[in-house]
Amino acid sequence: MTAQAVSQAAAMTPKTPPLPEAKPETLGLSRPRLQAMSDAFKREIDKGTVPGVTVLVARRGQVGWFEALGKQSPAGSAPMARDSIFRIFSMTKPIVSVGIMALVEDGHLLLSDAVAKFIPEFANQKVGVVSAGKLELVPAKRAMTVQDLLRHTSGLTYEHQGDGPVHKIYQDSRVRSRRITNAEHAALVASFPLVCHPGAEFNYSRSTDILGRIIEVISGKSLGAFLTERILAPLQMSETGFSTSEANAGRLAEPFTADPRTGDKVALFNMLEQPVMESGGGGLVSTTMDYARFALMLRNGGTLDGNRIIGRKTLELMASDHLGPGVVTNGTLLAPGHGFGLGFAVRRDAGIAPFPGSVGQYFWSGIAGTFFWIDPKEDLFAVFMSQGPGQRDFTRTLVRDLVYAAVD
Repeated sequence: MTAQAVSQAAAMTPKTPPLPEAKPETLGLSRPRLQAMSDAFKREIDKGTVPGVTVLVARRGQVGWFEALGKQSPAGSAPMARDSIFRIFSMTKPIVSVGIMALVEDGHLLLSDAVAKFIPEFANQKVGVVSAGKLELVPAKRAMTVQDLLRHTSGLTYEHQGDGPVHKIYQDSRVRSRRITNAEHAALVASFPLVCHPGAEFNYSRSTDILGRIIEVISGKSLGAFLTERILAPLQMSETGFSTSEANAGRLAEPFTADPRTGDKVALFNMLEQPVMESGGGGLVSTTMDYARFALMLRNGGTLDGNRIIGRKTLELMASDHLGPGVVTNGTLLAPGHGFGLGFAVRRDAGIAPFPGSVGQYFWSGIAGTFFWIDPKEDLFAVFMSQGPGQRDFTRTLVRDLVYAAVD
């Protein structure tokens, strides 16, 4: 099935079935504190920091709070709705990471396999080292592995994660184009120098896009077709894909045209346009309930409604820290007390970080303002959606503070 056919099929399927709901009090959640959370986001909306948000909080496998606040788009009058459609950007990564681990479970690859085994262009990679103000290329000390891609220790990067000479190579290339194929994108990234030796540093990167290409190589299908077959359809995530139908044009959540804080122009991709490049690192669009079904599958240890997506022990491996003390964590994406697993950030310490949580909690977010987390200790998960790129750090911390304040 082509990517276009997958998108059309998704548009014709029924809307995502809801998850079971219960009164907050029966789930050990404080209704007054959840109302305080709602009031806090209403204040932010009234101040003009975000157009609108959705917040879903579930505990013990049931939804205790699900609210849509504000407007769906600042240019329209439609209120934000439970079924509004969002660009989830990097919340695509956990879904693709589960997809690659499903292939590991099928015996098609090992985490220790070299990436070049599946994409030959990644053989004999060079590392870019700045010496006397010039970029020098030195051989990588070891091959980049599938595990490196999953935990972002591959030596790849994102063009917006720095301003060094390697980042500028990314910036000056076609790597951001939605009009190149996944194969062309992977070959292009393989032609760039690495920012470090594989395994030496955590650098948030286009690694999951490369995992998406590996899925295509192994499965012989487009990334969209594979994800639909193995994850989205079994979970009844009928409104998640690399684009959405024109029939859904009235349900799209949009950001302010300019950032409320800086005034910088905000330009996000068109959700109605089917891209050539199906970005495993950031290309999916979804709804709050669709992603909640994915989160509930994770909470359940890999199953939902009798469909096993991933094994319990495989998921346990994914939600464990894979960095350890020997890996340098560059940038600010990982808060103090946190590491990174195979597709998720993982909380290692109860303290240190400037927000609440539990050891073993795992999560990730999207650059446009979406966020989710799973807390096994509290048997809790939450999904937060908005389209406010400049406010994402603030809203991620705010929603964590307010949800945990409601846990009895």
